[in-house]
Amino acid sequence: ALEDRLIRGRVTEDRRSRHCPYLDTINRSVLDFDFEKLCSISLSHINVYACLICGKYFQGRGLKSHAYTHSVQFTHHVFLNLHTLKFYCLPDNYEIIDSSLEDITYVLKPTFTKQHIAGLDKQGKLYRAYDGTTYLPGIVGLNNIKANDYANVVLQAFSNVPPLRNYFLEEENYRGIRRPPGDIMFLLVQRFGELMRKLWNPRNFKAHVSPHEMLQAVVLCSKKNFQITKQGDAVDFMTWFLNALHGALGGTKKKTSIVTKAFQGSMRIFSKKLPHPDLLPEEKEALLLTEEYQEQMSESTFLFLTLDLPTAPLYKDEKEQLIIPQVPLFNILGKFNGNTEKEYKTYKENFLKRFQLTKLPPYLIFCIKRFTKNNFFVEKNPTIVNFPITNVDLREYLTEEAQATEKNTTYDLVANIVHDGKPSEGAYRIHVLHHGTGKWYEMQDLQVTDILPQMITLSEAYIQIWKRQESDDDTNNHTGA
Repeated sequence: ALEDRLIRGRVTEDRRSRHCPYLDTINRSVLDFDFEKLCSISLSHINVYACLICGKYFQGRGLKSHAYTHSVQFTHHVFLNLHTLKFYCLPDNYEIIDSSLEDITYVLKPTFTKQHIAGLDKQGKLYRAYDGTTYLPGIVGLNNIKANDYANVVLQAFSNVPPLRNYFLEEENYRGIRRPPGDIMFLLVQRFGELMRKLWNPRNFKAHVSPHEMLQAVVLCSKKNFQITKQGDAVDFMTWFLNALHGALGGTKKKTSIVTKAFQGSMRIFSKKLPHPDLLPEEKEALLLTEEYQEQMSESTFLFLTLDLPTAPLYKDEKEQLIIPQVPLFNILGKFNGNTEKEYKTYKENFLKRFQLTKLPPYLIFCIKRFTKNNFFVEKNPTIVNFPITNVDLREYLTEEAQATEKNTTYDLVANIVHDGKPSEGAYRIHVLHHGTGKWYEMQDLQVTDILPQMITLSEAYIQIWKRQESDDDTNNHTGA
């Protein structure tokens, strides 16, 4: 009886994992795992299999299931369970175990070892995708599904911030984070991690990635404030995304996350209330002596600094061409020198404010304020900002105490997001520095081209990310945030 059981066991084992004669029918060039894992017929998420011959997704593998019917109807026999990563032959319904299929599971779910991650920025090896194109991992185009380039450039920029990227390449770092029941925001973390692993995958089948699942999570988690089908603003999206990611990772005002470790600095804000302009001079003078109109100081943290552009002149040159003004980066950084006063108007009151930095982050984000909203329309300021690409020293914008304690205050540019065209339409592109080769690349949706550093400064920069020199020791400690 025991022998019978052993023979039966061997037969079922054999049935479970037979060698499949149909493996040569697999068509890797049609496989695309970037889209939502939905059955193409029932639209269900449950128990979805990919047909490895035509690339379509079907539910179930039992008799009368959509995958089973497809296998009989089209004689497509090899399927992959998108959740368990197991391969099956249908309609015979046995599991296939074959090491030659490992490249397919790796494309579906890339994994990175600590050793692999540690070497990402130390080399610039080109890899060949299955479709024959060569690419640098991380310098990979993102598909513009309809009007989502405003989000693509921000995702590309963050993919090139090593501490943030490294944290998300290793799922272990955030897998154990506890979230309240029914919380959907953690989906953002999971999808961003999956996108990072796809962008940095050295074994991709194609040299571009579709951010479809990531953007669906954005639409859902932002309650449709950000859409795939409608052009949005890259700064608005970045602000929301950083704060949402920080919150979803368990971060609060007091508790840090990888987001605040990489990007958060702090500043002092000096604020002085102004009397109403319609008052008589003596009334203004009397008010300025009261407590309410004295300068107040507060401390505040920031994830990025907003730089204001001077008003663009409207005069034209002798050829009736509008002159595009230029301004040095250090002029617009003057806002943070502790002396420059700027007037802020609220609905009822006016304030004079000045700013001074007290702590600089390892990665500093500048947002150059190009758009102003009037009652009826949005105006764009076309001023070109002249900036060096390396060695921007920000020491003079720190308080005296901070100058004494901050060791490194010099920054190099690592990402530059550009907005071209009219305010409400227009298109986005991004320049990124590949740390391993030291070369700059321009990415616009699926197009990736190398670019000379001196060309970068000629563009209408909108968002920039700067890396503090020798900041590796500050940010490499990111096993759990």
